[in-house]
Amino acid sequence: MKVKDYTIYCTLSIKEDSKAEDVILLLKDHFLEFIPIVDENYHVKNIVSKNNLYNLILDHELSFGSIDELIKDKFVAIKENDNIEAVFPIIDQHIVVVDDQERFKGFIQKDKIIKDYFHSQQYLANEFNAILDSTYNGIIAINKNEDIIVYNHSAERILGPKAENAVGNSVRQILDNTRLPEVLKTGQRELGKREVFNNRTLIINRTPIIKDNEIVGAVAIFQDITDLKRVTEELEHEKNASEILRTIIDNAYEGIIVVNEKGYITMINEPYAKFLGVNKRDIIGRHATEIIDTTRLHIVVKTGKEEIGELQKVRGKNIVVMRTPIYKEGKVVGAIGKIMFKDVQEVNVLASKINQIKHELEYYKDALKEVSGTKYSFENIIGVSDKLKETKYLAEKATHTNSNVLIRGESGTGKELFAHAIHAASNRAMGPFIKVNCAAIPAELLESELFGYEEGAFTGAKRGGKIGKFELANGGSIFLDEIGDMPQNMQAKLLRVLQEKEVERVGGTKNIPLDVRIIAATNRNLEEMVEKGEFREDLYYRLNVMSIYIPALRERIDDLEPLIKYLLKKISQQVGNYVTKISTEAVNYLKNYDWPGNVRELENVLERAINLVDYGKEIQVNHLPMHIRKIEVSMKTRGDKDLKSILEEVEKEAILDCLKRVNGNRTKAAQILNISRSSLYEKMWKYGIE
Repeated sequence: MKVKDYTIYCTLSIKEDSKAEDVILLLKDHFLEFIPIVDENYHVKNIVSKNNLYNLILDHELSFGSIDELIKDKFVAIKENDNIEAVFPIIDQHIVVVDDQERFKGFIQKDKIIKDYFHSQQYLANEFNAILDSTYNGIIAINKNEDIIVYNHSAERILGPKAENAVGNSVRQILDNTRLPEVLKTGQRELGKREVFNNRTLIINRTPIIKDNEIVGAVAIFQDITDLKRVTEELEHEKNASEILRTIIDNAYEGIIVVNEKGYITMINEPYAKFLGVNKRDIIGRHATEIIDTTRLHIVVKTGKEEIGELQKVRGKNIVVMRTPIYKEGKVVGAIGKIMFKDVQEVNVLASKINQIKHELEYYKDALKEVSGTKYSFENIIGVSDKLKETKYLAEKATHTNSNVLIRGESGTGKELFAHAIHAASNRAMGPFIKVNCAAIPAELLESELFGYEEGAFTGAKRGGKIGKFELANGGSIFLDEIGDMPQNMQAKLLRVLQEKEVERVGGTKNIPLDVRIIAATNRNLEEMVEKGEFREDLYYRLNVMSIYIPALRERIDDLEPLIKYLLKKISQQVGNYVTKISTEAVNYLKNYDWPGNVRELENVLERAINLVDYGKEIQVNHLPMHIRKIEVSMKTRGDKDLKSILEEVEKEAILDCLKRVNGNRTKAAQILNISRSSLYEKMWKYGIE
């Protein structure tokens, strides 16, 4: 900063022949501390100060004549282009500002200089404190009265007491065993002292603070070498890890090369350097195209696209390589090239080995399924519709927990298939998978089948007793199919098993601990059964932890074609008649059918058709059952009837067909036809259906 930055440019001045009255008016009107006396060239000759004027008036010595008697003060002239620092030593004197020709220009703003100086000192103090608090070392300083004047954040962290409680207080009051007062007294430095404080090992330097050859305080700077030791160990660990990684790269790979974002080589391992016939040190920093003329690493850097299994000719040999971009914070910063195979023939050998391993894996997977009792996995669940994808997603989520699963859906939708898949993909896959059809076992035998019995528990009991299904499933999963048909007395006993995670055999007295996951399934409306009191509410909530609804086939017609393709292959292998094709017209008939029996009915229809088709031929419409192609017959016999009559005939036939397939169960028929029971009764009365 320059003097002119702090100058009030003003030409107020007086001549040597001015009178005292003129001086008084100028000083009064312009609030000046002094006024300069200048000649005709505006060179300052003298000054008249307000203080001198006051003194003369008070002493009654002012005659109000010539100004000679007022000239008693000294002044300092300073040039406007001088540095402002030149003012500091003379700030208490009368200062006039002149130009390079010594002409009067104005007055110095002392108040502004003092204000800016104060602000700069405050800024420096804040900067100093910020630096002290940012340093990792602890710092404590005391004055000659042994009061703490500096105490940074690192001192807080290492020693404990807070700065607000320490600064201004005696150092002996804050730290009992401090040696800073001794350093203050003796003036002797203590460097590199190792001391233990709060279970921390510290290295401490203590020195006196000397100003003008006088000791005015003492300072201690200390570091926690416990942290330093840890950092040193971490650095050593990183160094070892780096060495290990370098060794791995040099020995575990056929060849690796790395380039930066401009395509220049930053790293190459020893095997690749030997393959190229170059020295590693000679090629670092050179462009990849200078060393390997067929390289595409610089292109991968530009495109950001990975290239895997690419053929590349290097030194007359066809090799298989992969090139991968290196990303950092979303930006490509380089690329890695790796030799996958030094000879194309190696690929064929590897493919042969992989194929052999694949066959072995399939064999062992089949063997595992036989041992655990599972037959299906998620691969066997065929379909592309959104509804099926959502169902599979929920089922796959269920494999990650041990919570009970309740599978809902109509008969034939594949509830058992999902149960198998959930078990096979869970962490219980190595355990048993036990199936129980609650509707197929007589009520009086269900308890002994599920929980087992002891010898002599009842008439006809086997010698030695029998292990129940729950015990057989220990460590695995038990699939309770048709859970809605379980008798109510058995529901209470099942609930106890779920709550206590133990089972007691019929006729037994010992509780057997269980680790079994329950997968239940039903096609019945359990909520309605709970309202009617046919199914226990508490058991319902125990089972309905993860509920999975399998949509009916008519709700996912998009899955029909992939299912047909899958089932044709499966059934052909089973029956020995290889039929893998079906006509478009036949597929259309299958799509227009509502499939009350779902996938199970579709499988039955296709098996019947395959048995009717000659070997190697395709399935035609005439190979389908009559109830599927009856629409064609019906349309041919309607003749010239109006649209309303035709629609009524079709509606009547649909209701009759549905009632026949559900054995007259009107509630189920209404559900399949997607109408209310009252609407079904009205239509039956309308068409005279008994």
